[in-house]
Amino acid sequence: MFAKAFRVKSNTAIKGSDRRKLRADVAAAFPGLGTDQVSVLVPGKEELNTVKLYAHRGDAVTVYVSGGNPILFELEKNLYPTVYTLWSYPDLLPTFTTWPLVLEKLVGGADLMLPGLVVPPAGLPQVQKGDLCAITLVGNRAPVAIGIAAMSTAEMLTSGLKGRGFSMLHTYQDHLWRSGDKSSLPSIAPLALNPPDLEKEKESITADPAMQEDLRCLTLEGEDENGGAQQQMCGRKSLSEDSNSRGLNPDPTDSKTLQEQMDELLQRCFLHALKCQVKKADLPLLTSTFLGNHMFSCCPEGRQLDIKKSSYRKLSKFLQQMQQEQIVQVEELSKGVESIVAVDWKHPRITSFVIPEHSPTSQTIQEGSREQPYHPPDIKSLYCVPANMTLLFQESGHKKGSILEGGEVRTIIINYAKKNDLVDANNKNLVKLDPILCDCILEKNEQHTIMKLPWDSLLTRCFEKLQPAYQVSFPGQEPIVKKGKICPIDISLAQRASNKKVTVVRNLEPYGLDPCSVASILQQRCQASTTVTPAPGAKDSLQVQIQGNQIHHLSRLLLEEYRLPRKYIQGLEKAPKPAKKK
Repeated sequence: MFAKAFRVKSNTAIKGSDRRKLRADVAAAFPGLGTDQVSVLVPGKEELNTVKLYAHRGDAVTVYVSGGNPILFELEKNLYPTVYTLWSYPDLLPTFTTWPLVLEKLVGGADLMLPGLVVPPAGLPQVQKGDLCAITLVGNRAPVAIGIAAMSTAEMLTSGLKGRGFSMLHTYQDHLWRSGDKSSLPSIAPLALNPPDLEKEKESITADPAMQEDLRCLTLEGEDENGGAQQQMCGRKSLSEDSNSRGLNPDPTDSKTLQEQMDELLQRCFLHALKCQVKKADLPLLTSTFLGNHMFSCCPEGRQLDIKKSSYRKLSKFLQQMQQEQIVQVEELSKGVESIVAVDWKHPRITSFVIPEHSPTSQTIQEGSREQPYHPPDIKSLYCVPANMTLLFQESGHKKGSILEGGEVRTIIINYAKKNDLVDANNKNLVKLDPILCDCILEKNEQHTIMKLPWDSLLTRCFEKLQPAYQVSFPGQEPIVKKGKICPIDISLAQRASNKKVTVVRNLEPYGLDPCSVASILQQRCQASTTVTPAPGAKDSLQVQIQGNQIHHLSRLLLEEYRLPRKYIQGLEKAPKPAKKK
């Protein structure tokens, strides 16, 4: 359902009464959740938004977003959990297991066929046709997809595990997942482990070409790029039969909870940043700058730092703990703004920290299931011929609406003047104005007083009378040509009813920036809530709102990392003033 981009209709904060109703609906839809778990999933005070959108097939979907992540979605009055929710409650739904190579097909919009299932020793879960189920990968209980069972368990077994098994609704790495913080798939240990047998089985799969071929030939059905049905069939017996005959066991993984893993990552990035990046001359250092400019850049490749998923929940609480351990000293130098004012670089935790060999320093934007570096577009000013200047350009084969580059305009004007013998014989720097030039470039009150113009004045006036246009070129793509002036990325501050400031960013799309991706990046760096809503007065355009004044984070992202020219960004001067050094 979310294999392709969707269109957001609205994004609003949920009302108190609707919040209570949602909590009741969740309790009814998922009776396995206790009262406390429902209260955590649908918080009472934290920000919770309702996003109404249209999927690429036209389905009207309501998505509930908490902490920047989609947690639930509603389709035809049925409530479904997202993978973000299932990672916290992996046993919420009946779970079926498949192979890692299948995930790419599921993300692309394919349904899961029964030959792709791995049958555990205890047998398949008991479900009925139409039941909502979760899909996991071998060796990891973290769900990667949810789907509707196309038949009951009894029917699956009777069919010999052939045919369509599940109609997929949502997967890890699809566009709904991408609208959140794009957390990587966590490792949740299987309930039953047999490490020695597993390692032996892994070796046998690697060494067995037939088994490798089986993994590539799973029976899957979905949509091809043109929307038509596609099916891949394999003549061998199903993997589920083959794996059962071999006695395949799940993969043992890290048994730590997601929260414990995030705590460790937080400590690692904190110590790495202090040891390698922060210098005494940088102090005092805004805590938000420390997080956005230093800690995030120390995050290992393939990992994503999210304080809200740690036990600390907030940066201030984490730094308070670090202050108690006497690693740093934090003070509030101005009202509501904390800064790191001192660091004990001789602290044993800093001196004993081992610097990793490699950590990412460049930001990437996700596209599909692969991450590609963002490259700024090449933007070129162009000129459009208006109706009142067609006579001047028609001799060179152009008409009303023709788009020209600056060099072409100069050549056409120069050739016109020479061809019509308009260059002054006594002064080659002057051009005589014939009736066509007079009508094109002179004002009415000038037409009887100005008979000649210098070349530079003539060309300047011609450019001023032409209509603006522009060309945007992205690497590996056809150039996009549009009339008018390209709108700069607009950054502004707005005051909300609660007297809180929000940073609003508009016009990201012309520069090849996905507002949802930018919102996700800013949410991580600023550790502040973000929302993406339709931009007022703009058709098919979205705006990003970030809680607080986050312009310094935007400045670093747009200018330093995305390398966009400053002339295409307005509003950077509204960034908060840095804390004064004592």
